[in-house]
Amino acid sequence: MANQSIIRITRELHDMQKGSDLSIAVACKDSDVRHVRALVIGPPDTPYEFGYFEFQIRFGKDYPTKPPTVTAMTTNGGRTRFNPNIYAGGKVCLSILGTWRGERGEEWSSAQGLESILLSIQSLMSGNPYENEPGFEDANSDGDKRAQKAYIDKIRHETLRISVIERLEDYLGISRRPKIAVYSADSDYSNAFDAPFEPFIDKCKRRFLWYYDSYALSMDNGLRMHKDGAHFEKMPFEGPSNSMDGTFMYSNLKSRVQTIHDKLNEETLAWAGEGQVAVQQEKSISVNLQRQFEQIVEVYKKTDALSLDLELVDKNPFLWQLILYGRPMTHLDGGIFRIKIYLSPRYPAEQPRVKVETPLFHHRVSSSGDLCYLVTSDNCEDMKIHVQAIVAAIEDDHPAYDPRTLVNPEASKLLWGTADDKKIYNRKLRRSVQDSAEYVDALLDLMQSANIPVR
Repeated sequence: MANQSIIRITRELHDMQKGSDLSIAVACKDSDVRHVRALVIGPPDTPYEFGYFEFQIRFGKDYPTKPPTVTAMTTNGGRTRFNPNIYAGGKVCLSILGTWRGERGEEWSSAQGLESILLSIQSLMSGNPYENEPGFEDANSDGDKRAQKAYIDKIRHETLRISVIERLEDYLGISRRPKIAVYSADSDYSNAFDAPFEPFIDKCKRRFLWYYDSYALSMDNGLRMHKDGAHFEKMPFEGPSNSMDGTFMYSNLKSRVQTIHDKLNEETLAWAGEGQVAVQQEKSISVNLQRQFEQIVEVYKKTDALSLDLELVDKNPFLWQLILYGRPMTHLDGGIFRIKIYLSPRYPAEQPRVKVETPLFHHRVSSSGDLCYLVTSDNCEDMKIHVQAIVAAIEDDHPAYDPRTLVNPEASKLLWGTADDKKIYNRKLRRSVQDSAEYVDALLDLMQSANIPVR
């Protein structure tokens, strides 16, 4: 039975890790698949939007006959209750986990698994979490509606502060505030201050760059709605040691988010220098990337289906430049797009960061030029797949709606708005495409006048 349990857990982990779901991730130490860490990214258009919520999952030997134990880890050191069903102490109340009394048919069955648990948790992160509390699901009086809005407002603030900002500050060494770890009484972690297992650092950093514009927009809206220092409203279902207390401080959050963004850009640019050192030391990663680059160039020399130039900047295999030429008869027709692909000496543990340097009004390109593109963990080591995914993300004329990939709020609102909105999106896109050739020419002239080698 124990071996069957291990096989089941291993298969579920593999299936989830090879998928391309942007909103859920799982990881474990190789030595023990029974102890899993999971990251659930807050759904768009909710107060949890693009927040990073981490959970600890412990599988017993009787899994899948019985559900695993799930503990929330994003709790502000045990001080913040993010949802009526996600307690400050880490308890997650779900009928399928046996931690909440549900309707018949909602209880656990062996047909369910890790992914269904995480999707159930994500479903708690709704647009109106106030309704998750029993007795308040049908609250419709004016007072209840005001309370619902107050609850949504403070969750949005604390999602940004705790799950995004403090997490990234810790990753980047910005915050000097010591971490406080609080786990449930049955936690298997004997010492919360041991070297932590942090499997989601790169995933959160890349997504921060993608979603930076959304964070900034949310904070601008928050600044208009709430004065700094205004206290959160206490909800009727919140009790001692199981609440969300605090004050609105959007001015402070906005400054901290900008600092994180600057630090991540500095880190990305530093990869090129680290890469040069790796080349000098003849590390295997530099040889691998050099070989991959040469193979990809040969592949594209043999195809007429796509027009692009690919080269190394300063002969550095950790910094690639891609010049993409817009295909005829598409929205990109006539465009010339200069794209930089930054690679870490720790690739593929740290995935590439891609900057579209030519200004482009596009739903997949942030205001800072960060490109949101997708590859699965199964092929994340193959740079050819990355190049293909980068081109596909930019060229997609008829994208399927997925709000997790819409990293430019202004462009996304137009693209998925009314028919007139979409016309405006297409006009803005075409205008930026027409300007792209002039931008590249101006950039080349500037480089030549400064005696910078043109590559």
